[in-house]
Amino acid sequence: MVTFLNNMRIAEHKLSIWKQVIYTIGILSLGIILGAASKYLDCTPSNELPYWIEKLDFRNFFGRFAIWIFLAVCISIYSNTSVRATVNVFVFFVGMVGSYYLYSKYIAGFFPSSYALIWIGFTIISPLLAFICWYAKGSGKVPFIISAGIIAVLFNTAFAYGFGYFDVKSPLELTVFVLAIIILRRTVKETIIMAGMGAVIAFVLNSIVPFQFW
Repeated sequence: MVTFLNNMRIAEHKLSIWKQVIYTIGILSLGIILGAASKYLDCTPSNELPYWIEKLDFRNFFGRFAIWIFLAVCISIYSNTSVRATVNVFVFFVGMVGSYYLYSKYIAGFFPSSYALIWIGFTIISPLLAFICWYAKGSGKVPFIISAGIIAVLFNTAFAYGFGYFDVKSPLELTVFVLAIIILRRTVKETIIMAGMGAVIAFVLNSIVPFQFW
């Protein structure tokens, strides 16, 4: 996966403006497909889904933040420039959120407005977050801190913890967390320090965020 994304970034760097537009349309299409697929899983009775999808709890997994944050980070850091990152991530969320709630309203027959507002708000701020995340693959202290911050957020999506307990929320969230460390990796020593710093930031975030964002 990392090799594929690296190749995508190199390819995008060499493309004309029109081919870059095609790349962005492809990312929009990916968002549309994933949003509609997520809502389809959400609306389909569990006994009609393949056993492995139900066993791994893909239905709830796609309804939580971890996978969408991870995909947005991948799109950001493997975009050619910070501006391209903002555009690509924004259209991805427009496609995903749009298809999800259009499916909800016109096929499933209901529209959960409170949840829709949360995701619309997340879509609106996604270009700013993408702009920041794009710098995570650079060298120096600031990219290192940005990477640790990303790890912190995904740490809190992967683990449930408190006084006297620590647990993995699900194998899928854990997989996303590990993949994030892989794509943000530096040297072995720096990666260990980054992951440790991310864990510390995660504990701090978990103590000051006044609601269960994760």
